[in-house]
Amino acid sequence: MSQGPLMPKATAVWLVENTSLSFDQIADFCKLHPLEVKGIADGEVAAGIKGADPISMGQLTREEIEKAQSDPSHRLRLAESRVKLPEQKKIKKGPRYTPVSRRHDRPNAILWLVRNHPELKDAQIMRLVGTTKTTIQQVRDRTHWNSASLTPMDPVTLGLCSQIDLDFEVQRAAKDRPQVEAQDHGGTLMPAEVSTAPERPVDPFTDMSRPKPVQEETIDVNSVFAKLKTLKRDDEDEE
Repeated sequence: MSQGPLMPKATAVWLVENTSLSFDQIADFCKLHPLEVKGIADGEVAAGIKGADPISMGQLTREEIEKAQSDPSHRLRLAESRVKLPEQKKIKKGPRYTPVSRRHDRPNAILWLVRNHPELKDAQIMRLVGTTKTTIQQVRDRTHWNSASLTPMDPVTLGLCSQIDLDFEVQRAAKDRPQVEAQDHGGTLMPAEVSTAPERPVDPFTDMSRPKPVQEETIDVNSVFAKLKTLKRDDEDEE
């Protein structure tokens, strides 16, 4: 969409009063409806508005107006501005502004964040609460002048930050924190489906991982007694 002139109605008033341009040409240039331009010409619209000269404002040239007056099909074009605006430098965001009525609650919010989210860095707490690193360290070390009276309070409830900001900082801290690998204590953790599966009965004759049970020999009582009698007889003959 093409850009129109500054103060379109005031420009339209000046063009109606000082040129022979058609209503359509003025409406197209000023981004107005042709009936609105006709109302300006009839004095029904923009009553009391002083006309703004687009030539002195550098938005139109006399040659462009004369060309449009001689050719009703010609559409007016904005003149290129000769004034170069300086590039706007990005303003670095400073610490979050905290209302005066809420500043005394910041140590309580710091204490809440330190206890409930120890993974947060000091810079993150500073962004959330709008405090200083010195105050955070004093709250951590319990050296703050009001340590005895501090009570952990949610900064979202206190209105010091939004829940979205808090969740964002917590998620960022979780991503930055290195993952702690599980230590090997001499065993390997088995999957849940293996450790919770019911034990199956083991057939000692098919399970090769276990030694096969030794079959007990059948004892013949009669042969034992016969052998004992023989030994006794041999002892008596030796005597």
